[in-house]
Amino acid sequence: MSAAERAKVRERWRILVEALAPPAGIPEYRAGYDQLLGSFPIPEGTTIEQADAGGVPAILVSAPHVGGDRIVLWLHSGGFVFGSALGYRFFAAALSAAADGAVLLVDYRLAPEHPFPAALDDARAAYRWLLDQGWPPERLVVAGDSAGGGLALSVLLALKDTASPLPAGAVVVSPMADLTLSGESVRTKADLDPLASEQMLAALCGLYAGAERRDSRYLSPALADLSGLPPLLVLVGSDEVLYDDAVRIVQHARASGGAADLIVGEGQAHVWPLFHQVLSEGQEALDEIGAFVRARTVGR
Repeated sequence: MSAAERAKVRERWRILVEALAPPAGIPEYRAGYDQLLGSFPIPEGTTIEQADAGGVPAILVSAPHVGGDRIVLWLHSGGFVFGSALGYRFFAAALSAAADGAVLLVDYRLAPEHPFPAALDDARAAYRWLLDQGWPPERLVVAGDSAGGGLALSVLLALKDTASPLPAGAVVVSPMADLTLSGESVRTKADLDPLASEQMLAALCGLYAGAERRDSRYLSPALADLSGLPPLLVLVGSDEVLYDDAVRIVQHARASGGAADLIVGEGQAHVWPLFHQVLSEGQEALDEIGAFVRARTVGR
């Protein structure tokens, strides 16, 4: 990785944060985030189809010449308040190529218009839809980044709690998975993280949690009993305020007898695989995710 590549990613986050400071509000933040993601081109030959995933809008993305025997359900970032499936098409195309399978981007409902449990209900509905479409759980991986990473874990817990079929594995990138913000890294890494801050996270958490206790297992899965879950792949940048969320997920999963691997991107900022087109280590992380998906779904 070159210092120039890393600086470019940090600058993109810095520009977004500065441009959307007050008096800008949620509509401006949503538009600005989609504009940032829309600056990355979608590879030629990518197949993109709209889907009604059990009543939830979704986009099915496939890179050219990928296999048809595995699928990743991806839940996008945005603090439960912004972000969209539309903005993630370029990322899903690259993930599809790396995983040699399709990617379903779920456009779950956003807070504050739709607080908890709307996002969880939508993600579960999309998962059930994939099963109803004939996808066996052993060919399916649930994944997400930032808020979507925490949401992916919440989906697994909800599936386990209802004795529903579990997917072959799960991938969480830079997970926002402790809405109580009890991790020390929220404060100790504040000067390193170019995007998130304790103040920003507290505001987003409040909009999504609503009247629900923030230490609920479905809001803060990093604090929950993670026994009985499928193998996890967890990625986090060393410079993220959410670093401790990722570490505790792996620790709790392993302590309960589960399998969990942790990849730390040294010197990396929030959801660095998202910037794979301009960051070499972003592509390397994406390749690691693809390898995990293929390994978990091969021969099953």
